[in-house]
Amino acid sequence: MAGQVTVATALRVAVVGGGPGGLYAAALLKRLDPARSVTVWERNGPDDTFGFGVVLSDETLGGIEHADPVVHRALQAEFVRWDNIDIVHRGTVLTSGGHGFAALGRRRLLEILHQRCLSLGVRIRFREEAPPPAELAAAHDLVIAADGVHSATREAFADVFAPRVTTHRCRYIWLSAPFAFDAFRFEIAETDHGVMQLHGYPYSCPPPGDGPAGAPGRHHPAGASTVIVEMREEVWRAAGFDGCDEQESIGRCAKIFADALGGHPLSGNNSSWTAFRTVVNDRWSHGNTVLIGDAAHTAHFSIGSGTKLAVEDALALAANIEEHSGLPEALAAYEAERRPVVASTQRAAGASLEWFEQLGMYLDQPPRQFAFNLLTRSRRVTHDNLRLRDAGFTDTVERGFGCPRDTPPMFTPLKLRGLELRNRVVVSPMDMYSATDGVPGDLHLVHLGARALGGAGLVMTEMVCVSPEGRITPGCTGLYTSEQAAAWQRITEFVHGQSPGTAIGVQLGHSGRKGSTRLMWDGIDEPLPDGHNWPLSAASALPYRPGVNQVPGALDRAGLNEIREQFAAAARRAVRCGFDLIELHCAHGYLLSGFLSPLTNRRTDGYGGSLRGRLRFPLEVFDVIRQLWPADRPMTVRISATDWAQGGTTAADAVEIARAFVAHGADAIDVSTGQVVADEQPAYGRSYQTPYADRIRNELGIPVIAVGAVSSWDDVNSLLLAGRTDLCALARPHLYDPHWTLHAAAEQGYAGPAAPWPLPYRAGSRAPQTGRTDAPKPRLRLG
Repeated sequence: MAGQVTVATALRVAVVGGGPGGLYAAALLKRLDPARSVTVWERNGPDDTFGFGVVLSDETLGGIEHADPVVHRALQAEFVRWDNIDIVHRGTVLTSGGHGFAALGRRRLLEILHQRCLSLGVRIRFREEAPPPAELAAAHDLVIAADGVHSATREAFADVFAPRVTTHRCRYIWLSAPFAFDAFRFEIAETDHGVMQLHGYPYSCPPPGDGPAGAPGRHHPAGASTVIVEMREEVWRAAGFDGCDEQESIGRCAKIFADALGGHPLSGNNSSWTAFRTVVNDRWSHGNTVLIGDAAHTAHFSIGSGTKLAVEDALALAANIEEHSGLPEALAAYEAERRPVVASTQRAAGASLEWFEQLGMYLDQPPRQFAFNLLTRSRRVTHDNLRLRDAGFTDTVERGFGCPRDTPPMFTPLKLRGLELRNRVVVSPMDMYSATDGVPGDLHLVHLGARALGGAGLVMTEMVCVSPEGRITPGCTGLYTSEQAAAWQRITEFVHGQSPGTAIGVQLGHSGRKGSTRLMWDGIDEPLPDGHNWPLSAASALPYRPGVNQVPGALDRAGLNEIREQFAAAARRAVRCGFDLIELHCAHGYLLSGFLSPLTNRRTDGYGGSLRGRLRFPLEVFDVIRQLWPADRPMTVRISATDWAQGGTTAADAVEIARAFVAHGADAIDVSTGQVVADEQPAYGRSYQTPYADRIRNELGIPVIAVGAVSSWDDVNSLLLAGRTDLCALARPHLYDPHWTLHAAAEQGYAGPAAPWPLPYRAGSRAPQTGRTDAPKPRLRLG
């Protein structure tokens, strides 16, 4: 409508879509202002619905109770509640309790919302298509687009909302079983065609005493459950489901999962196989039109968030309209409030979705570890959180992992060749940019020494450069002179002498095309001032940023030989320095990484082209170092497992890169990502790089080091216990707290040999006392 729309004048409201989100938004807005005219357009009939059961969290229910007690009371009377999750792994049923779910039938939920809307005076136009979005916007003060994943409203204004829809690799179908599971059930079927999985949960139970008792640990013979069958696209096709109609699909699914279903049949409701689509929009509102629910965003069903997010959107939208005088301000506030919550949920849902897409690579895990891995797949349920829910289950998983009594997973040892690390914490390489002529100084001694005293099992140096031309900045350290070697030996002797049991490793690298730049705090990746730069070399003559960074020279045979010998000379010095471990830096776009990525290696000789060719020079460098490095000392390789850019290294490539280095003698792969090209688009988030380490470890069965936004000891324990990594490297947490590992031990009540406090510090092994916060509370009221 023309002119500024205020909340006071927003009397005509159109809602497109009669799902839970749209209906609840309509009810709330009408309840807040009965003078509003609110109309819902729903193209289906009142009894038509897809799916069967929906799950709502206690947090969502709390919001509903506060906003509309009538709806809350009606929902409470219908909910099926349960605490357990059953995971069936190759015939073994593992149960974890304390999770707390609440579900009801989707049809019953819609009935409750229909009744509430009609009682408040909301008009619902069933079996009627909504008018075109532009027409609705012109005729109403507010248009709420709750028209789902295939939103016509969103598509009509796609140039504004800028939707991005990603279709994923599994097919799934929503079905129903005529009984109530007594737990959330995950069951896996390993068929001749591939792996299939069942997700099942109850949404309707008979009143107590109705019907015979169900079999213990299985299901109640009355009531109803949602059953979702899911599998990879290629498995779906190989099994012939692409040629089945609804009834054929239902019958085959019931047969495949007959044991889980107790021989009961399945039923559908116009059920069809589909692939999940993740929806993301750059904007959620345009003029007086706003997106909610699946029209704005989707989250994979494996974390049960679709209806939850839609209802929470409705609550937030109504609240912000109530709290702001102008509609534009209200819509902006709604989006600002909900977008971070949705982004976090979508990250968790994405992690869960990817876990199920790759389910097959976890099946050889021990049953309890597999169950723990499944439960923590989204990273929202963690080791510590699961211990609070079900300590007995967590204890059995820890025992299977090999944890001694009262020992968290992060404080178990790991042996690599002749080196035994006393715990699983690594201080990640961190450039200090504080060397003079490549010589590490007092700052490096204090930096590395403090973190060694801080309890980590392995402390890594920054990238130590193998030549002056191989430095990133003038402040980078090197290992190409005897003076540098002597300074490094001073540091290794301090670590070994003052923190016995702590290992120290050196990371060797060459900057390649990313060299000759300023110190980080003077302008990261910015070239040095004119007259101060040195010539660069790389796999191909491609600058890091065209027009900004210098064009490197493409290495010829003589240049390759020279650099390989520089790595060998640095390795010889590293042996004499007394380092316990050596890591070859093949990540982040530096020289060796530049050979591996197809975006930075355009060579036409034997060192380019196929992945095998791109691996050739990094493997030659690795081989010469491995030959020089003592046989009882381990050697690791850091790689970028993805370039985060179209046409670059993929996760599948990373598996093959890791396979090649391990075949040549690498003892572990340090799995990082990106920093290869300037136009990368990383998907940042908590532990965002660990799925790449997870895949390499579980596909190849080799030790890995996970790195990247791993920030808490709970994350470390969770990743280890789930079998996603063998070591965790942390950088920023160790900048914040040099004694991060010792403090993690103290916070977990661990005082064993894997985290010994240095004798001079032992008096500080307990947190200092603070002021009292437990003042006595009044107990008597005297009149």
